[in-house]
Amino acid sequence: MMPQRLIPALLASVTLAGVPLASSTALAAGTTYAEETQITEADVAAVQQAWGNGIVAIGEAYTAGEDYEEAASEHIERFYAYGSKPVLFKPTLAAEDQFRGSFDEALSYFVGGSIEEDKGFAIAPYTNVRWENEGTLIFDDSAVAMGNYYFTTTEGNEVKVEYSFVYAPDEDGDLKIVLHHSALPYSPE
Repeated sequence: MMPQRLIPALLASVTLAGVPLASSTALAAGTTYAEETQITEADVAAVQQAWGNGIVAIGEAYTAGEDYEEAASEHIERFYAYGSKPVLFKPTLAAEDQFRGSFDEALSYFVGGSIEEDKGFAIAPYTNVRWENEGTLIFDDSAVAMGNYYFTTTEGNEVKVEYSFVYAPDEDGDLKIVLHHSALPYSPE
């Protein structure tokens, strides 16, 4: 077992894609911590809501026969750090090619395309995305959120998905996703 006095120093050195994931102050589970940062929980909630609205808009474009691939490209450019920072993306419905490290691989997941198993998650379509953060951690240059989000189908059913996201500001100060991990809840059957 690691001595308690070493944990803060270890946490201070942890980074993801060059983004600090922890500070030297210990945190209790389910708490939020901010020290000398401009990121707030409200910022994270706003980005989450806008991301969900973007998923709905992609599906609406697909249903209306509009350029849904362009809508998805704009969505990825707006919300993910591809091109400026490394991105770790593990989509919900990916089994064979589980990880999407490039813009084109993310686009394939959202609208179908270059990866055979992709059927186009965002063109399902969905009518709403509702977020329930279990916890949000705010650090110097990043924020981490974990919880459940619910995708409402056109039949009105909610599909529950578990998530972890890490957000980091880009050069303009806009929060971008550098880690996105989603999974369907565990089912013992």
